[in-house]
Amino acid sequence: MNLSNTLNKWQEKSIQIRDNNIFQGLVIAIILISSLTIGARTYNVNSYLDIALYWIDNGITFFFLFELITRIIAEKRWYHFFHYKNGWNWFDTLIVVGSLIPLEESNYVLLGRLLRLFRVMRLISFVPQLRLLTSALLIALPRMGYVALMMFVIFYIYATLGSLLFEHINPILWGDVGISMLTLFRVATFEDWTDVMYETMAVYPLSWIFYISFIFFSAFIFLNMMIGIIINVLEEEHQKIENANPTKTPLEKQIDELQKQVGELSDYIQKNSKKTP
Repeated sequence: MNLSNTLNKWQEKSIQIRDNNIFQGLVIAIILISSLTIGARTYNVNSYLDIALYWIDNGITFFFLFELITRIIAEKRWYHFFHYKNGWNWFDTLIVVGSLIPLEESNYVLLGRLLRLFRVMRLISFVPQLRLLTSALLIALPRMGYVALMMFVIFYIYATLGSLLFEHINPILWGDVGISMLTLFRVATFEDWTDVMYETMAVYPLSWIFYISFIFFSAFIFLNMMIGIIINVLEEEHQKIENANPTKTPLEKQIDELQKQVGELSDYIQKNSKKTP
């Protein structure tokens, strides 16, 4: 019985810590500090600072372990934390446990540093707005795949045409289809694309039609289609959240509370009326 009470107290305390705004802000701050320490270790620093960064990194690792254990204890059942739908919890666990493996002094130093680098991504799992954006992006990827396929078709057609027309002008940019596609990617990103166009216009004055039409398809139509898909998915995700957690006005909350009180009063009257002869 005492053990049960102790476990309940631990759970209540863990819930208080997990839901505390100060603690949540501290976790975000530690994640940012973690990213700064990883970046600082890419510089040539003196031995004292390197030792300090080493101990700071270990302290961050154990803080993340404490935070993870706290979240697990706060669940009604600890295995609920590892539900298959809680993908972000699995991600956090993998990053934290991976950071505990002593790889810095082994042949897997790069792997250890990569695991610590991914701790920065915990910011996504911890901030609901970032989780929403990431989830929307992942959901939008299949839909964007068809647009990407259509973009590839357009790139391939223009790359083949460009290689046939402009190879003799500049084989470095238009030597074959693969090189031509890289050149078109440069044009699509507006990276000195006018230099490429003016070079071909010196031989073919009307070649500007080739570039303007390609930019119209790649930069305007397909880019806007990608943006439209992401915005549509974001709206759908927001709608799901609103349907799951509908927000009520203060007046609606008061009405619900009054209805609840009336229902309790009605139950009380019915129970007392049965007792009276």
